[in-house]
Amino acid sequence: MALVKYNNNSISAVTATGLASGSLVLIKTLTASSSGTLSFVHGTDGVVLDSTYPIYKFEFIDIHPANNNANFQVNFRDGGTNYDATKTTTNFRAYHNEAGNDSSLGYFAAGDLAQSTSAQIIGRTIGNDNDKCGTGTLTLYNPSSTTFVKHFIVNSNTLEGSDYLVNYFIAGYCNVTAAIDGVQFSFDSGNIDSGKIKLYGIKDS
Repeated sequence: MALVKYNNNSISAVTATGLASGSLVLIKTLTASSSGTLSFVHGTDGVVLDSTYPIYKFEFIDIHPANNNANFQVNFRDGGTNYDATKTTTNFRAYHNEAGNDSSLGYFAAGDLAQSTSAQIIGRTIGNDNDKCGTGTLTLYNPSSTTFVKHFIVNSNTLEGSDYLVNYFIAGYCNVTAAIDGVQFSFDSGNIDSGKIKLYGIKDS
């Protein structure tokens, strides 16, 4: 189990120990600049999403929407050109507001998908004030398998437009036998104003 060490208040300064040296390999960094989508496609611009690694990790950092209260979302491609792989997910969230008078922890049924081709929301109603953004990770397991479903786990923190800090934990799978060869991030309204997403491969130990 990795030990996370926080060096300061910035997510970009978080380091993790517990992985073998060299086991986490940076594959690609995409930086948003009024971007409609950020897409990682196998075989394009150095991106690999195949059997080279059994696990792939996407780290999204300071994702800022152009539109206020926009939902940050992800979808998957299983061949072809459309990001519409069938998914089933379960969703938990914890939240606390800056006023300190409202908080909760529990199952979030409204965030689930059931055999759906829709994008999975991984950060809700993110504000577009200068200081608001979303950060987190998405881990995708064995995307090249043509035998098993493709499991993924999301852990994200967002600062909503109404000054709520929300942590989402989402587990799900793409219920397809074809390989997943593309992962796309976007907002459901407006562009990704700024931020970056890093793709890593994790080697077998």
